[in-house]
Amino acid sequence: MRLVGPSGEQVGIVPLAKALELAQEYDLDLVEVAANARPPVCKLMDYGKFKYESAMKAREARKNQAHTVIKEMKLRPKIDPHDYDTKKGHVVRFLKQGDKVKITIMFRGREQSRPELGYRLLQRLAEDVQDLGFVESNPKQDGRNMIMVLGPHKKKTEAMAEARQAQEARKADAKANPGKSQNAAEADDVAEAEAPAEAPAEA
Repeated sequence: MRLVGPSGEQVGIVPLAKALELAQEYDLDLVEVAANARPPVCKLMDYGKFKYESAMKAREARKNQAHTVIKEMKLRPKIDPHDYDTKKGHVVRFLKQGDKVKITIMFRGREQSRPELGYRLLQRLAEDVQDLGFVESNPKQDGRNMIMVLGPHKKKTEAMAEARQAQEARKADAKANPGKSQNAAEADDVAEAEAPAEAPAEA
C-alpha cells in the first residue's frame, strides 16, 4: 500500500504489517482513503476526529446549499392600486432573496373575455421590478388564469451571502455603538422633525 503520514507527508509504499506497526507507534488509526488506487492509499490519522470533521463539513455544505424556490403571487385583473403595491412589495422581497416568482392572474366571469387586462398587468409588474428580476416565462393563458414567471438577477447563493453580510454588519454596528439605544435614535428623529424650518431667503 501507499502510506501517507499524519501530517500528509508521503511515507512511501510499505507492506501492511509495517503500516500497522507505524500506526501503533503514533497511536493513530490506519485508514484506507483511496481503495481503487493501485496500490491502495492509506493514511495514519485519528479516525474519530476525521469522522467528526467530515460530518461538520457536510453539515456546513448543506447549510450553504441554495435551494431554488418558486414563490407564487396571485392577482386579480382589476386589482386595487393599494393591493397592487402590497403584492409588488412581496414580489420585490422574493426576488431580493434570490427566489423565482410565479405570478398568476385569476379571471372570473366576464373578465375571461378580456385577457389583455391580465397581460397589461403582468407587463406593468415586470417593468416595475426589472432592476431585480427578468421575465423567465412569458405570460400565457392557463384555463381561467394567466401565468408569468419572474427570475431573479441574483443567484440564491449571492442573496444568502449578502443577507449574512448585512446581518453581521448590523451586529458589528450594535457592538461598536452600544450607547446609542433605539430610544436615542427615535429621539434624534423627533428632534429633527420638530426643528424650526429655515426662513425662506428674501428675493
